[in-house]
Amino acid sequence: MTYTLKQAADLLAAGKTSAVELASDYLARIEGAQGALNAFITVDRELTLAMARKADASRAAGNAGLLTGVPIAHKDIFCAEGWKTTCGSKMLEHFVSPYDAGVVERCTAAGLVTLGRTNMDEFAMGSSNENSAYGAVRNPWDRDAVPGGSSGGSAAAVAARLAPAATATDTGGSIRQPAAFCGVTGLKPTYGVVSRYGMVAYASSLDQGGPIAQTAEDCALMLNVMAGHDVRDSTSLEMAKEDYSRDLNQPLKGLRIGMPREYFGAGLAADVAAAIESALAEYRKLGAEVVEISLPRTELAIPAYYVIAPAEASSNLSRFDGVRYGHRAAEYTDLNDMYEKSRAEGFGWEVKRRILTGAYVLSHGYYDAYYLKAQKVRRLLSEDFQAGFGQCDVIAAPAAPTVAWNLGEKGDDPIAMYLADIYTLGVNLAGLPGIAHPVGFGANGRPVGLQLIGNYFSEARLLNAAHQFQQATDWHTRAPAL
Repeated sequence: MTYTLKQAADLLAAGKTSAVELASDYLARIEGAQGALNAFITVDRELTLAMARKADASRAAGNAGLLTGVPIAHKDIFCAEGWKTTCGSKMLEHFVSPYDAGVVERCTAAGLVTLGRTNMDEFAMGSSNENSAYGAVRNPWDRDAVPGGSSGGSAAAVAARLAPAATATDTGGSIRQPAAFCGVTGLKPTYGVVSRYGMVAYASSLDQGGPIAQTAEDCALMLNVMAGHDVRDSTSLEMAKEDYSRDLNQPLKGLRIGMPREYFGAGLAADVAAAIESALAEYRKLGAEVVEISLPRTELAIPAYYVIAPAEASSNLSRFDGVRYGHRAAEYTDLNDMYEKSRAEGFGWEVKRRILTGAYVLSHGYYDAYYLKAQKVRRLLSEDFQAGFGQCDVIAAPAAPTVAWNLGEKGDDPIAMYLADIYTLGVNLAGLPGIAHPVGFGANGRPVGLQLIGNYFSEARLLNAAHQFQQATDWHTRAPAL
């Protein structure tokens, strides 16, 4: 038997199950599905059950919180004390973190039980979860398809009911796109709402942690735990604590949903468009109004992102040099040779490609021509969104131009992979929140997700809209057969 996060919490509160029983049931499901899906990199039964026993003891002592004893999974990019933190890379194959990331620390303090570490594109670089050094993750709805990336392991685990919820990260769509591909709900918060401390950096001005779960309600409960100021993260925002579930049951009458004409033209697959049109019709029934808007510089998001993100990655990943931690080549002649061999052996091809691209755009003679220009474009994209929000409350968009593609289909064409991020990148460049939730199925029975984009700090409004949709439909309740 599997549950949503809220259902599991209610069962524990009522004494109808224990944290150990829940954890044991989910560990058995993970063991049965791991060979087919490869959704996890690390599972440690003893560590998990020790956490579950501690949670049960807290409940017995009357010290339990709302989510004490509920099992979740963590993306393998969040450092967790005593757990391997590989970031999907051979570079960190044997690294066991000596401390907890801010997100993990908050989850542990809330009594959540860690089931394991989910698979991901190496250092969060990818849109398909095929770039992991530990093998590709398979989509639970169709095992010939990708689950999306880079948080594909988290999305696949939740979709296959291997965990009620999972942490994830979003640098250019890596929560929303895999959530859409796997038929679950994923929330990317406003930049700075969730601490990046202990979240291994890809592109520091774009990375943001968030939850993936079956429902918007579960995402709200997860964000209540994950969000909050962290003095150890200089980009963490100081703001009053929010209850992100506070508006879930508010009616949608009067909500203005903007449809950017640039998002619904050429390039959007017919099956995806049809599912989204049907979803917007449902939103109209719920009282929302759909208005056309324009985001005229949308097409500039891809080139801007693929200058800025690799530039930041080339700097962030310079720390992996074989000296202090991570992979070190077995044989080398001098320090430079050790650097070169360790990085050549430890990094995969996509990571190397982005490091080289980033080093190039930051090099003398190209910094002004590429990096500074991309930052100016970033500002223009943010201005477009603000102009759009002058006409609407939230913006509707596809999460991706197509349903999940086949494993290996885009492997030889990285540009085609990058182009698939057209609808998600602008949100990260502007630092805005966005949510993706399931709205139907397209070609080959593969899920379709609708993305809703909000203005800064409007997570509660996005969660309200998605929750009301899910109260009126059953797409989020459908699960693939294992």
